[in-house]
Amino acid sequence: MKRFFAVTAAFLAAFVCAAAFGADGTFKLGIIGATTSHVPAFVKTINNPDGADIFKKFEVTAVYPGGTPDNADSWDRVEGYTQQCVDSGLKVYSTIEEMLPEVDGVLLESVDGRLHLEQVKPVIAAKKPVYIDKPMGGSLKDVLEIFELAEAANVPVFSASSLRYVKAYQEMRNNSPIGEIYGADATSPCSINGKHPSLYWYGIHGVESLFTVMGPDCVSVSRTNTPNADVVVGVWKNKTIGTFRGIRKGAAPYSCKVFGENGVANVGDYEGYEPLLVEICKFFETGVSPVDKQETINIFAFMTAADMSRKEKGKSVKLEDAIQAAQDEKRVTVTVTTTEKSEFIWNDGENEPKTFESYEELRPAVEELLEEYDVVRFIFDNRAGIPFDTVQKAFIELEDARLANYIY
Repeated sequence: MKRFFAVTAAFLAAFVCAAAFGADGTFKLGIIGATTSHVPAFVKTINNPDGADIFKKFEVTAVYPGGTPDNADSWDRVEGYTQQCVDSGLKVYSTIEEMLPEVDGVLLESVDGRLHLEQVKPVIAAKKPVYIDKPMGGSLKDVLEIFELAEAANVPVFSASSLRYVKAYQEMRNNSPIGEIYGADATSPCSINGKHPSLYWYGIHGVESLFTVMGPDCVSVSRTNTPNADVVVGVWKNKTIGTFRGIRKGAAPYSCKVFGENGVANVGDYEGYEPLLVEICKFFETGVSPVDKQETINIFAFMTAADMSRKEKGKSVKLEDAIQAAQDEKRVTVTVTTTEKSEFIWNDGENEPKTFESYEELRPAVEELLEEYDVVRFIFDNRAGIPFDTVQKAFIELEDARLANYIY
């Protein structure tokens, strides 16, 4: 059975690389995915000439807009946030590949985590260090593959929620004022986006704050779910218990009550993006992620195991079983390419490409592959520019498959 262990000193050393600062002493950053409020906020903070000293070494100069038409939380934002990037002086590129030679590092900001694996592939191939915003991937399998690709190419990769760098969380993690920590109860908003595993979309913030306090070694989880809230109980290796309450109705603070040897403390007041951006810039400087790979994997295994527990009516699920299931998952990636005649060329990489004259022929093709594979992923290449209503109809026929990228 394949296992993922903590990053060793040798592994970390392999990722240490000198930052590729330009001739003017500036490290140029490019953005992938102008589909989240993080984009204008990050640009404003990093490019602020009066900001923190470390930001003076960096400049966000470029953006690839991206966007996914089957996810309103992505598609409805891209035009406005791209315009804000233009107003801030960024150059807009029509493809990731065109942007990469012009930047030294990448902020992968696409709000739709399903796209992250495919969008990071050219970044890794170009040997550019990359920060990947939440969620790191659209599935645990995606997260594992991203780390595997980055490790094989010796490319630094880092992903974290801004909640991790709340000062009080870091203090609890590194120098607890209440002595040894025996448990913690974290809360956060937990809105759900139907295109993602339930906790990946927003619950990840509270889950990451829980792991920041409790450490990486969660062993198993069980979940209780109602329409208004989730409670996920995790048991850690040292027999401590940590809980995550994801809230969908009523007040939903970012908070964490920590139970310690010498007292109980309430922590978690949100402090904005700047503490995270400082760590991101340090990451680009050093080429070393401040978060252990295994901890990030375990965060996604925690959320995936919680979904498994829900299906099993609250049964306890081991994180190692969730990881093993992701490793064993059989999946295939199909490219669906549109033509000027509004045809669809179907290429599963194994058989001869097929040309479908109607979007209605897509569903049977998906169902046929699902007889052999656990998951069918699809890359929708619409550079031919077929009408948007036709794209929407095609996506309805493809709903049994998982979107992996939208190219247009």
